[in-house]
Amino acid sequence: MKVAVLSTVAWRTPPLHYGPWEQMASNLTEGLVEAGLEVTLFATGSSVTAATLNSVVEKGYEEDRHQDAKVIECLHISNLMEHAGEFDLIHNHFDFLPLSYTGLIKTPFVTTIHGFSSERIIPVYQKYNASSHYVSISNANRHPLLNYTGTVYNGLDIGNFDFSNTAGEYLLFFGRIHPDKGTAEAIQIAIKSKRKLIIAGIIQDENYYREKVEPFLDEQIVFIGSAGPEKRNKLLGEALALLHPINFEEPFGLSVAEAQLCGTPVIAFSKGSMPELIADKKTGFLVNTIDEATAAVDMLKELNRQECRDWAASKFSKEKMVKDYLAIYHQIL
Repeated sequence: MKVAVLSTVAWRTPPLHYGPWEQMASNLTEGLVEAGLEVTLFATGSSVTAATLNSVVEKGYEEDRHQDAKVIECLHISNLMEHAGEFDLIHNHFDFLPLSYTGLIKTPFVTTIHGFSSERIIPVYQKYNASSHYVSISNANRHPLLNYTGTVYNGLDIGNFDFSNTAGEYLLFFGRIHPDKGTAEAIQIAIKSKRKLIIAGIIQDENYYREKVEPFLDEQIVFIGSAGPEKRNKLLGEALALLHPINFEEPFGLSVAEAQLCGTPVIAFSKGSMPELIADKKTGFLVNTIDEATAAVDMLKELNRQECRDWAASKFSKEKMVKDYLAIYHQIL
């Protein structure tokens, strides 16, 4: 089977720091190669893959701001479509824009919907409801107006996450510094529970950071900036718990799966996909308020870190993701 995987051109695939869509496109690509498929990855020229790499630009537009994002996206997507006839199936990880070409090609087209940036993009998905194949990354992230071929959870390379059976003393916030992710709420949970908090992530909302995060930084609340894979592994594995007090219906939440793979439980607001990612009172706690989260910190000692690891490995491995996608490919073909 010849498969084309379309990643984005915002960041490298896989990303050096931030880039969940690129990370999943990479994990799937490498897993499909390992499964014996003939795979071509359409991504930036700086991308790293065991598949054949096809690119129209060396660096992503988020990595080289001298580039025009729309121009690069048009060149990138059209490049794939001009090669469409060479493949048995195309797997799109590039949101809704590539769908606008699908009426012009015959190759079956699978789109993993990594989330909805706005209700305003739904009409594009609706237009191709009957001719494309949509996959959700959680049952919580399904739109009632769309048809889905299946749900496949994001899969991680388990070997990249070291299990730690011993909990550290600090709480961890790992993600974008943005109101959606609840950085301010994590700070309040740490203060109320009298625990140290390490904050790791890119600042996506400067005003939010200055007003809701920076004033609280001291010896107890520490911001370390973006954390790459090696630092991430150590941070997650040595944490007492990951705090994930989100303020939106999150489609998945990679850090939640990553923490559990390290044996670290997660305290999360029960929104979006969180009830699918966390086994409540076994691998973490699903809560609704800052006070409930603070109380959950005191109950962390009741949880088994090996159970966190086993749960995440059974649901969120790269191998399981590839197996589930292959089932969908065969169903379509």
